[in-house]
Amino acid sequence: MRVLCILIFILSFATFANDKDPVVATVNGKKINQSTLMMYHEQNLRFVRANRKVTLESSLNDLINRIIGIESAKKANMDKQPEVKKKMNDVMYHAYISKEITPLLKKIDVKEKDIKAYYNDNPEYRTSQILLRLRAQPTKDEVAEVFEKALNIHNELKKDPEKFTALAQQYGQTSTSQAGGDLGYQPATRLSAEYYSAIKGKKVGTIVEPFRSQYGIHIVKITGKKEYKQIDQDLYKKIVYDIKRDEILENYFDKLRAKANVKINKKDLKI
Repeated sequence: MRVLCILIFILSFATFANDKDPVVATVNGKKINQSTLMMYHEQNLRFVRANRKVTLESSLNDLINRIIGIESAKKANMDKQPEVKKKMNDVMYHAYISKEITPLLKKIDVKEKDIKAYYNDNPEYRTSQILLRLRAQPTKDEVAEVFEKALNIHNELKKDPEKFTALAQQYGQTSTSQAGGDLGYQPATRLSAEYYSAIKGKKVGTIVEPFRSQYGIHIVKITGKKEYKQIDQDLYKKIVYDIKRDEILENYFDKLRAKANVKINKKDLKI
């Protein structure tokens, strides 16, 4: 991030210069105005290292060295190299998006009614799981084999739900297995879509039917559900903020894509 900030600044430093600024240095005929130096110095102070004293003079020397370095890189045609062009494009992309989106994000206002509405639709559960893992790209036979094993475990639990902890310890393939697969309370955003969909709306004590996610086959027991008054308000305010932010980003890019010529060859798209 420090490199991105400084690179954006270097690329655009001439914009901030004006005739009223005294020229504090020249580099191969290029002027460095006082306002440019002060802005760069403030950047340096924000990212100061504990073992280095940052002075105005050291910031000026850094700025001079960077300008010389960039000129040398251009002479060596570094800006034509694919990896450098990619990084430059990354800088331009993030700088442009920040410029366009930041004013919209400042308008986001998360009210308590927004948090309540979200939580009423996405309550927080405590769950335990028995996860039988699958490879990233399993064969149909592998999926069928693991699913059959999960169904057998689930059938055992139908007969005796109290065996969940013991079966989690015996068959579970996660770091929480020895604790009976207990995941504690988790907001919806920290669970896979398949996981949350399987438990949503179910009563405490329910052991859901086996289902598949990208991680494998899950058998989940719901062990608790929080009331609204028990939730972490700051956490859920951030969750609602992020949702509103993502909607802004999606709408923004929808408008850009509507003006662009985009063609996707689905037949060649392999996932």
